[in-house]
Amino acid sequence: MTYLLTRPAQAFIVVLALAAPRLLTAQQTAASAAPAAVAAVSPVSEWRSFRGSHPQTGLSAAVPGATLKQLWSFNAGETIESTAAIAGGVVYVGSGDGELIALDFASGAVKWRYKTATNLLGESSPAVADGAVFIGDLGGILHAVSAADGKGLWTFKTNSEIKASPTVVDGVVLVGSYDGHLYAIDAKSGKQRWKVLTNGQVHATAAVANGLTFVAGCDAIFRAIRIADGREMYTIESGAYTGASPVVLGERAYFGTFENEVLALDLKTRTILWRFTDPDREFPYYSSAALHDGRVILGGRDKFVRALDADTGKLQWTFATRARVDSSPVVAGGRVYIGSSDNRLYVLDAATGKKLSEFMTGGAITGSPAIADGKVVIGSQDGTLYVLG
Repeated sequence: MTYLLTRPAQAFIVVLALAAPRLLTAQQTAASAAPAAVAAVSPVSEWRSFRGSHPQTGLSAAVPGATLKQLWSFNAGETIESTAAIAGGVVYVGSGDGELIALDFASGAVKWRYKTATNLLGESSPAVADGAVFIGDLGGILHAVSAADGKGLWTFKTNSEIKASPTVVDGVVLVGSYDGHLYAIDAKSGKQRWKVLTNGQVHATAAVANGLTFVAGCDAIFRAIRIADGREMYTIESGAYTGASPVVLGERAYFGTFENEVLALDLKTRTILWRFTDPDREFPYYSSAALHDGRVILGGRDKFVRALDADTGKLQWTFATRARVDSSPVVAGGRVYIGSSDNRLYVLDAATGKKLSEFMTGGAITGSPAIADGKVVIGSQDGTLYVLG
């Protein structure tokens, strides 16, 4: 099975053999104007959701400069635990003070602020689609806000906190709640289309491919659900509590677990293709993986960033930070951008893991980078949003 990705700047077509993730690189592909399930790379000028694309590959077609310097920063309040969204020259970020804030991407000037009633925004990252910004809060409320002026459009109440980030596809907002459900909400009206009950909290952000949405659950079950009607198409038992969001590309899915493993699933045979466990360092994985050039790249709570062979699960390289790595990596221009709780954003060579540079912030980085227009946007638990370029 193949998909076609269009690179507008060069007017040629790259064919991705979905059974061979090694072909997918940020240099070779860019975002497509085709259906959302096809676009596995975030376009040059945007980063609209937590992992940048519906398959959640963590890839950006933008290429930041080799040396990063701070262009501007913004104090958003108490803390920033989520990933910013970037669209239409605007950065959208949630703060621990319960505000969704829109900032001019070029200058950092405030365009508007939206205050949630609960004053509790946590890890849920904003998603931008169809003129609206969607974000969940710790009071269990999903908010839809006008991207143009910050006015509330609608809210939808679940029965427990929302830490998952929304995924928006074909007019449907998919979001998990700690009440155990994955919800499908109409993006225009805020009305529920369907919900699926799992056996545990739904913490992970839903991936999308081929009309299905995929969640790696806290109930140790990986689920494939049809977006059209909420029908559960199949499940695969992972055997482990999972907080990370899956990468789903072609017939493969990849994610780390709280049982100190990284898993590759074969979605065609619905079996586990391989499991990786470091025999010397048994720590959980909270970081969601990036998939680049045949490598699964993710952070671990043992302070290491790892790259594994996507076909075999064999370790290819490691990089040691000074604290646990809950941040999820983004790959752009052959470089890995990832934060650590040691207050640093690291830039690594994607092929070797060699450190190229680092940027020091005033607090732990548990959120993940967003990259667009050659700029890297990262929030810190010091409450500051940093824009580097």
